[in-house]
Amino acid sequence: MGELVSHEPATGAELARLPIGDADTEVEAARASWAGWAAQALSYRVETLRRFANVVRQRHEPFADLIARETGKPLWEARTEVDSVIAKVDISVAAYAERTSQRRMEGQMGSRMAIRHKPHGVLAVLGPYNFPAHLPNGHIVPALLAGNAVVFKPSEKTPATGRFLVECLHAAGVPEGCVRLLVGGPAEGRALSAHPGIDGLLFTGSARTGLALNRQFAEHPEKILALEMGGNNPIVVWDTPDLHSAAVLVIQSAFTSAGQRCTAARRLIVEARLADALLAILDDMVGRLIVGAPHDDPAPFMGPVIDNDAADHLSESFLGLVMRGGRAIRHLARPDPDRPFLIPGLIDVTAMADRPDGELFGPILQIVRTDDFDTALAEANATRYGLSASLVSQTPALYDRFWATIRAGIVNWNKPTNGAASNAPFGGIGWSGNHRPSAYYAADYCAYPVVSSEADSARAAIGVGLRDG
Repeated sequence: MGELVSHEPATGAELARLPIGDADTEVEAARASWAGWAAQALSYRVETLRRFANVVRQRHEPFADLIARETGKPLWEARTEVDSVIAKVDISVAAYAERTSQRRMEGQMGSRMAIRHKPHGVLAVLGPYNFPAHLPNGHIVPALLAGNAVVFKPSEKTPATGRFLVECLHAAGVPEGCVRLLVGGPAEGRALSAHPGIDGLLFTGSARTGLALNRQFAEHPEKILALEMGGNNPIVVWDTPDLHSAAVLVIQSAFTSAGQRCTAARRLIVEARLADALLAILDDMVGRLIVGAPHDDPAPFMGPVIDNDAADHLSESFLGLVMRGGRAIRHLARPDPDRPFLIPGLIDVTAMADRPDGELFGPILQIVRTDDFDTALAEANATRYGLSASLVSQTPALYDRFWATIRAGIVNWNKPTNGAASNAPFGGIGWSGNHRPSAYYAADYCAYPVVSSEADSARAAIGVGLRDG
């Protein structure tokens, strides 16, 4: 079947070689195992997953080191990702108890009404490369907790992290048949998503792939599909005296993780009278950001993007914005043509007609100046996506209008667009998702409700419509 080779973005060094897997083999193994796992008491599954959290805690530093090397993100950020993997277990246990709890109600004639939940069966999980442990884990843990088996295909750009995550689950006692690792590229992903043996698919990734999955699953209403697909997210700065804090929030929103977050701000919409002063501060801050390798000292704010192909695409996209009328405030720079390190780019697209509505998954921020708040709201909503949006303002009434008007699943005030909490729902509308929010609400798509009318004995009569016997 061949091998998949993983390289470190920061150095180009080979990190790991993994054999490419087979979807038929992995789905068959999961189908053979899931019923036994589902038959276990919920307390057993909870205890097993809590052991998983302890296994990850014991392997914290090598796990973080691997994530940092394979993604290029700073070691400090990789450590926070491992922390999120650990925290997901208790959060998921609480969410399962709240969202899928068993309930009983009194029915007619002494009967009872019961509401319980059942697992779907075998769920496929397709993971992204930007958070290669945390984001798939956010699907896997709730799915296992509900009694499903999982076939997990990590991104072909971060397969070693995916393997490490699965090894931790197996070490904690999750049966090997209940969590299967499928290593491969797009072909293996397509084979898994189209496999008749899966009962659903949980996806985090690009809108292009998500739309293709949505079309594919349209013919399979019997299968659950949960999509989280990113965004073209706005951050609006309006009527605020503290431009330094506003600039910090913009930097954090746009350039954390080298802009490789689905919630990253792609567009800054700023009150025209504040624009020049704010942009001067932003330009200075960007020039002072440390961009470096994961283990550099002093620690970098951000590392490289995932690979040279991504860096090439972002460089071409920035140039395309300039050619269409954008005014570069700070050009996207690439200090080393052989490595995917990028110095963030700032570009004013106010005068550009027909601004493109796409997700540039990297450190590029487009700026739009507006004179009135209604126009700012219209600009913020001028996207097919709908994941995250933030308002930086000292005026509560403006936030009330912002919250009521913006079409997004995450709407923040004086906070970055990113950094959503795992103990809250996470998802969007439009091209950002299909109304299946993850994080705390993942329990909703990992099990389905079953309603039962129950009585201890059969007592029935037909009172109307029978002839006398």
